[in-house]
Amino acid sequence: MNILLKFMRSNTKKVLSFLIFASIVLILFLGYTFLEGFLDAKIIVITLFVLAIIQVFTLQYFFKNQLKNDFNRSNLLTRIKELKSALDESEKLADHKSIYLENMSYEVRTPLSTVMGMLNMLMQTELNTDQQAQAEIALYSSKYLLQLVDMVTNNASVDTGSLQLNESAIDLKLDLTRLFKVFEYQAWEKGLEFEYKFLSKETDKFLVMGDSARIQQVLINLINNAIKFTNSGKISVIVDQSVGIDNEQIITFYIKDTGVGMHPHEVRRIFKNAENSKQSTSAADYRGGGIGLSISHQLVHVMGGELKLETKENEGSTFYFSLQLKKTLNIKNEADNFKPILNNKFNVLVAEDNRMNQKVIKFLLERLGADCTFVKNGLEALELYKILDFDMVFMDIYMPDMDGYEATQLIQKTEKYTKTKTPVIGVSASAFEADINKAKLAGMDAFLAKPIELDKLKALLIQYAKK
Repeated sequence: MNILLKFMRSNTKKVLSFLIFASIVLILFLGYTFLEGFLDAKIIVITLFVLAIIQVFTLQYFFKNQLKNDFNRSNLLTRIKELKSALDESEKLADHKSIYLENMSYEVRTPLSTVMGMLNMLMQTELNTDQQAQAEIALYSSKYLLQLVDMVTNNASVDTGSLQLNESAIDLKLDLTRLFKVFEYQAWEKGLEFEYKFLSKETDKFLVMGDSARIQQVLINLINNAIKFTNSGKISVIVDQSVGIDNEQIITFYIKDTGVGMHPHEVRRIFKNAENSKQSTSAADYRGGGIGLSISHQLVHVMGGELKLETKENEGSTFYFSLQLKKTLNIKNEADNFKPILNNKFNVLVAEDNRMNQKVIKFLLERLGADCTFVKNGLEALELYKILDFDMVFMDIYMPDMDGYEATQLIQKTEKYTKTKTPVIGVSASAFEADINKAKLAGMDAFLAKPIELDKLKALLIQYAKK
């Protein structure tokens, strides 16, 4: 717009300059003819009068355009200021939402870490069959809740296409059976039938390379919606592994319900983002509050598949998708999870202000062969580190009196650390990239997110026990 205004202004000035020059030439010519007597004085006067009128109208047109351009320029500058102000407000709102999301994630993960740890401890005790089943359901439900929290916090990565898959060897049938048990109880509470089937050749097993968490996130969304919008009838989940190609397996997932179904025109736009799609209440609900189907569609796409939907209004819906996964036999035995991995004495200092979380960490570390000493803030961790010898320090990031960042930096300034280089592991339920980067800048050797994953804890102990 500025370039256009400059161009118009430049052309107007050129035209005006030309007219002024032409007028001067004409006046000189008329003066010359008058002196020489070539033209009558009356004709010269009329010509000068017409020239004056032309100049007046030309100047009027020029100044009118000048005022109009100045007005447009003023409006344009005002609009630019308004847009900049709106952009600043949007950035502030985005920052506020990001901070709120981080706080929400932290507040949920902290008690959830305790719940899952206590359930793990309970399942290691002597329980009868019913108690064992109840504890398993509670643990699966806790994992389901954790996956929901992860799903919300990972939305930005999915939307920007920066999501990275975490593929590993998984027993898909074992993992999904646990998940389906949670929904089985939910469906029963609503008076619905719930069935799940695994279809495969007798010689085949559901042992593949894949991202189990992402697959479960998709299934959580789809099954949860199916239960939510089915008032009577049955929910069916079928996992079909009947097609194998060389070293790869095509696994298709079907989620069928006898619920409200959807209009044909809603199906065409069901996978669009809630903010960019004006759908009816039914379609909005089916998105799982703006998270479910839109994110599930993108997750399936990232994993190399496509989420499909067949539905009839008031008869039900069927969501399905296929994934091509590599076969594997490299599956870890869960029975070996709690075998001690540290043969020699290994002393660990744990800075954790939550007493319930202390019990969880103590249970996990001691079952793996470590001896634990606990403190409740960074200041106590610093003072105890100066007195006693430790092979490793687990440092919670957010604690009263002195946080984990400051405590780590002060520990590394001690004479003892200069000699021993004791590894310090940051621990927090706030596991965003900014937290991990800040932990590295503070000098922490690694970062462990809550709820603590046993495999990651074992890997850290093995890594630093060797050193």
